[in-house]
Amino acid sequence: MVAIIFSSNSIRGIFHYNENKVKEGKAVCLEAVNYPLRAVDMTTEMKLDRLKKHIQLNPGVKVNAVHISLNFDSSEKLSEGLLKEIAGQYMERIGFGDQPYLLYQHHDAAHPHCHVVTTNIRSDGSRINLHNLGKVQSEVARKALEKEYNLVRAEDQKRKLFQVKPVDVGIIEYGKIQTKRAIGNVLTSVLNQYTYTSLAELNAVLNLYNVTADRGTPNSRTYRSGGLSYRLLDEKGNKIGVPIKASLLPGKPGIKYLEGRFQLNKTRRKEHQLRLKSAVDGALFLSSRPTLPGMIQELKKQGIDTVIRVNTEGRIYGITFVDHVRKIVFNGSDLGKNYSAQAIVDHLLKVAHEHPSEIKPVLTQEQSLSIKETAQGNSNLSQEGLLESLMAPEHIHRYTPQYGVTRKKKRKRKLF
Repeated sequence: MVAIIFSSNSIRGIFHYNENKVKEGKAVCLEAVNYPLRAVDMTTEMKLDRLKKHIQLNPGVKVNAVHISLNFDSSEKLSEGLLKEIAGQYMERIGFGDQPYLLYQHHDAAHPHCHVVTTNIRSDGSRINLHNLGKVQSEVARKALEKEYNLVRAEDQKRKLFQVKPVDVGIIEYGKIQTKRAIGNVLTSVLNQYTYTSLAELNAVLNLYNVTADRGTPNSRTYRSGGLSYRLLDEKGNKIGVPIKASLLPGKPGIKYLEGRFQLNKTRRKEHQLRLKSAVDGALFLSSRPTLPGMIQELKKQGIDTVIRVNTEGRIYGITFVDHVRKIVFNGSDLGKNYSAQAIVDHLLKVAHEHPSEIKPVLTQEQSLSIKETAQGNSNLSQEGLLESLMAPEHIHRYTPQYGVTRKKKRKRKLF
């Protein structure tokens, strides 16, 4: 069993995320615990109102909403009754047994899972401390429940759960309501689960969901006023549909809100730096004949996406690693000087010089044009289709002096 906990300052946002899933036929509200009525006997307003009344007992607490997902292995067939029982035991053991909470079973993934919506404000107005809740109480609870219910261990299951589910832009009607709902669902899944320290790092994750946070051009009114909007992206990374202002989305995730997250996240991610560096070392620097496609695929097996940024000339200028298992985002250079885009390109050039038959060519004229067009709309090129186009096997050629590295003079060259 894998338990994922994240906190928020918007109970309305996480509540409507789950209720919208119910309306779409992708989820069902199994029960309302510590409510005066059963879930089936209440309207959506009644369900939300009880949580809001608890929160109002201590208005000074800003982070007052808790969203938990309990994930089980795809091989496990769990009845609604068993899901209720396991969720109830879990909530009791992490100290939320007396809290009002709503339990939803979702049917939008290959593995069984359920979501819990609750608050950390008790009936007497006191606050449940969320610090280290996931590392301490949750870990103890889930390990005990795995044994008691003979569940697949989290350590064996986590690698199956990191797959990102992007917005299906092909079925979105690009009106304000549909776009707002699609973007809101993605933000609910990303903003409080992933650890990022800049807008570029956040977009490295959001782009994988076909969403981007957009400040506008430096001369635009939105940028000058410190505004932020969110947009949908098509399969080529182009912005489509209407922009949605951050102030209209759950939690109002504007620049001020994100800057607060950036500072908080800087202290949270250091412990994961070594694991990510080791993964990149194994995929690139410890490999005898590494290639960029090989590194990307090897890291992907470990739940790490590699986001390549390419300029309008088709040259790689940035690289970001998104660890979906630990929900951490690192710009390559933040891992160390050996992990920057330039250092990785230089390393590949060196290997290519030593093993000339392994080198990848410069981009063809057609590929460069494709990158220029896409980069104008979105410089953070994370779409898998584009990467496949850049590095497809049919574009691999043998080494010629045009692509090599000379000993006398170092020059920047296009590898891909």
